Amino acid sequence: MAILEKTSRDIQKLLEALWICYDVDTEYCDQASVGDAVRQRALCSDLTIVGPALLNDIDLGPLVINGSLFDTGKPVLVVPKGAEATLSPRRVLVGWDSRVEASRAVREALDLLSGAEEVRLTLVDPEVTCTGKGTEPGADVAAYLTRHGARVSVDRLPSAGKPAATVLAQHAIDTSANMIVMGAYGSRRLRERLFGGVRRWIEAKPPLPLFLAR
Repeated sequence: MAILEKTSRDIQKLLEALWICYDVDTEYCDQASVGDAVRQRALCSDLTIVGPALLNDIDLGPLVINGSLFDTGKPVLVVPKGAEATLSPRRVLVGWDSRVEASRAVREALDLLSGAEEVRLTLVDPEVTCTGKGTEPGADVAAYLTRHGARVSVDRLPSAGKPAATVLAQHAIDTSANMIVMGAYGSRRLRERLFGGVRRWIEAKPPLPLFLAR
């Protein structure tokens, strides 16, 4: 309890120094109630930020992700150790696969994308169809982003047998991206597994903030 109170005071001092409107809320609860406590606050927030301390906490981390991302539909920004926590990234890589989760991630990150200097819309092993923009995978969402002022280029990459996440991470490195935006997938039973996968993926790559939407 004393640690919680000290942390709350430290955060208040930090926010006061930034001269911004703020509200610091704390709750001391058992582990089983963490997800619900986070959910209640995330419902009335634009974005939940998960920093390295939570990211590396195998007990609380999954509960926070569950409560904020899966139980609310609100986006989450994962910031690993060594990464810059910014809402104004200069270069953003968007992992696109035409699924609902990817569409929501793009919509939720629209302000970030429209303000970036460069947005790399990246598709791994895209499927070409004969309808609509299917002959040019990614062209439709690129047009959508362009109409909102984003500076977009489309990259269509082969997986060469590698997981799509690995291809996206390497492309983010190659293009000097400051952030990755992508959809979060997984059923209720896969949530903890997803969190572990995201954590291990980030730990194995250069530190980049990861913007997720469900």
